[in-house]
Amino acid sequence: MSTTHGTGHGPATAGASDFDAEDPSLTRFDLVREGARRDGVEIVHYEPQFPVRGTKLEKRIERSIAFLLTLSGLFGVAFVVAYIWWPSRYSQGPTASKLYTPLLGLFLGGALLLLGFAIITWAKKLMPNEVAVQERHDGASPRDEQQLTGSTILNMVDEIGIKRRPLLKAALLLPAGGLGIAAAAPLVGSLIKNPNDGHILLTTGWNPANNGGNRIRLVRDDGTPIRPEEVSVGGQMTVFPGIPGGATNTYADSPTLLIHLRESDAQVLRDSIARSQVLQDNLPVVAGMWQNFVAYSKICTHAGCPASLYEQQTNRLLCPCHQSQFLITNQAKPIFGPAHRKLPMLPLDLENGVLVAKSDFLEPIGPTYWERPI
Repeated sequence: MSTTHGTGHGPATAGASDFDAEDPSLTRFDLVREGARRDGVEIVHYEPQFPVRGTKLEKRIERSIAFLLTLSGLFGVAFVVAYIWWPSRYSQGPTASKLYTPLLGLFLGGALLLLGFAIITWAKKLMPNEVAVQERHDGASPRDEQQLTGSTILNMVDEIGIKRRPLLKAALLLPAGGLGIAAAAPLVGSLIKNPNDGHILLTTGWNPANNGGNRIRLVRDDGTPIRPEEVSVGGQMTVFPGIPGGATNTYADSPTLLIHLRESDAQVLRDSIARSQVLQDNLPVVAGMWQNFVAYSKICTHAGCPASLYEQQTNRLLCPCHQSQFLITNQAKPIFGPAHRKLPMLPLDLENGVLVAKSDFLEPIGPTYWERPI
């Protein structure tokens, strides 16, 4: 704790029992000194940085601190500008979107770093050097000691010198404003742009609009279509939409697991779908099977990991990240782990001898979010 020590003399030299904190003749330092004594504080050393105020060196340090504070504020404003206007949507190649996250880190980190430098410089170069020793004590403070503590705090404000340094007072508004806006930006970011605008989170590469309105083939990662006879009974494979870039990160929400169920297992799934359609439970119900084939999104509904570990004997699909398990023969409803929503089913059909998607997924894929439409 730093305090500006005056040279006033008064009743503070008397014992604590004779001290009247309400005495109007007391200076603020008298109250500070008495408070320190009652708290067992002994001031070992005290030396003002500038005994003579207003020197050229002091003004130069003030300008340096004001410069750091100004830069901090500008970096905070730059963070907000980048957060709102810099291209953030991922696109392949050396595009500006690749710099989005680094710029946010650079601007916010720079604002905090410069603010820290300014505070350290202020403390080291402008505030008095003081060494004090204080004994700890227990118990609540009486009313007059609370007043003494308040005076000590006000005295610290005087020591900082903010009242007599208008340049620094004005410069403080810049990091306060810039960092304040930067802190609020993520909170109001969702109000600037609707995440559902354009159905970004509600459509995938399986949308027929990506294929001129035509149904989209199920293909391997090399683009070759899938024929039913190419998938053995009990087998599975990862398929992608048969459109340009369908197996790339452009459509990272589209990988789907195609499974050829055994006849008995397929019948269990058909019964589950029929039963759900009657009971109207766990909407929506998708009757998307083609014969004994079924296809589920590989994007786990918990955290978006690839749920692709298929146990043929138990008909369970496992997510390796957080051990969620989905029962394939019960519409891929979760039976273990943190996931609480079933994997969406892709409606299948056969066209010209190859498997196609009748439509896009009929419910949002991936992790649940609070404003996800039903």
